[in-house]
Amino acid sequence: MKKTKNHRIIAFAIYVALAVTPAKAQIDSLKSWLALSTAARPPLQALPFSKEALTKNEAITALSLLFEDKQQKMLEDYGRQWGDRLITYGDFQMPFQYQIFGSKPSDGRSLFISLHGGGHAPTQINDRQYTNQKILYDATMASLEGVYLAPRAPTDTWDCWHQHQVDEFLNIIIQMAVIKESVNPGKVYIMGYSAGGDGVYQLAPRMADRWAAASMMAGHPNETSPLGLRNTPFALHMGALDSMHNRNGVAKKWRFYLDSLQANDPKGYIHDVQIHPDVGHWMYFKDSMALPWMTNYQRNPLPEKVVWKQDNRHHSGFYWISIPEDKMVTGGEILAAYDRSSNEMNVIENYSDTIYLWMNDDMLDMDSPITIKYQGKVIHRGIFHRTIWSLYKSLSAKGDKKLAFSCEVTIRDNQTISEFN
Repeated sequence: MKKTKNHRIIAFAIYVALAVTPAKAQIDSLKSWLALSTAARPPLQALPFSKEALTKNEAITALSLLFEDKQQKMLEDYGRQWGDRLITYGDFQMPFQYQIFGSKPSDGRSLFISLHGGGHAPTQINDRQYTNQKILYDATMASLEGVYLAPRAPTDTWDCWHQHQVDEFLNIIIQMAVIKESVNPGKVYIMGYSAGGDGVYQLAPRMADRWAAASMMAGHPNETSPLGLRNTPFALHMGALDSMHNRNGVAKKWRFYLDSLQANDPKGYIHDVQIHPDVGHWMYFKDSMALPWMTNYQRNPLPEKVVWKQDNRHHSGFYWISIPEDKMVTGGEILAAYDRSSNEMNVIENYSDTIYLWMNDDMLDMDSPITIKYQGKVIHRGIFHRTIWSLYKSLSAKGDKKLAFSCEVTIRDNQTISEFN
């Protein structure tokens, strides 16, 4: 009996060694890869260690290493531009200025991104609007904390704040503010007046996974939809007499839309619509109440339910859902949810024949079988795996640890499941 017991102990020790050693080798391999210059690194996805399974703790270590590397790359690419207060993306440039108010909280500063008015106007008018926006809410910010940042629109067109390049500029600004000014990515707020309000109407739902809350002042939504605001508190301020382009009438319609959406989904669509009586396009700072209102909220980067309606400025990913770039269709809708208590994900609506679901240990129990459903019907149940490649791929786009995922699952035709590795 003693011999048998010893054999079992030895066998168990061998099993542990085999289970632990390769994973430790993966972290060592990742460190070696990261130690190379960016130009000298072979493609990560071509390296076998990047697709081998990790434990929960190994995934935490790998994410920390990858995040540190991502921040260093951002500093190399944009550190000097941040210092010059002028960011370049492609053929466009975005000047910006910011002020810091209050003391830094223990969980990091807030970031208020404030978009100026003007739009379809001569450059000097937009420059004047930009100058005004830099100090527009100084009196309100004096009682708050945070980085108040006013960017200058990269063009002088009517849609200057919702052209395709704006999303990329804001992506860079958020990441750099986290690095340079200790901003908490869970406390990033977007706001804008007039043409800037037009931009907020569009940018708030299509980049909802970046915002803790959003405030629209005196703008017009054009063709956009509020569906993507399910997890992003949204304030709307409008002068009751602001009738140009029917801004006041459209604001009332959005109040109705948001009321209806919240009535049908009480856990979502937090909103505060204020139609200020007896004022027109200029609201005499009545809209400034939106700033302290926004600070009541922090971002939920992993909401249990996601509603994604594809804007005409396409995005390939939204929270923990993504699709191939060739499947992006304006107006396409995806609705999905996950439940940690039952360890399942459910795709409720889906317009694309290919959809990627991303997961991590903050969402589900990755060490137990996970159930995947389509419209409530089970299409797969099994163990999925954490990998370095999934962490790297998800972190690369937005440089946000809270939007990094250790596992990517593909659903094709709402019935076939596959895992990248």
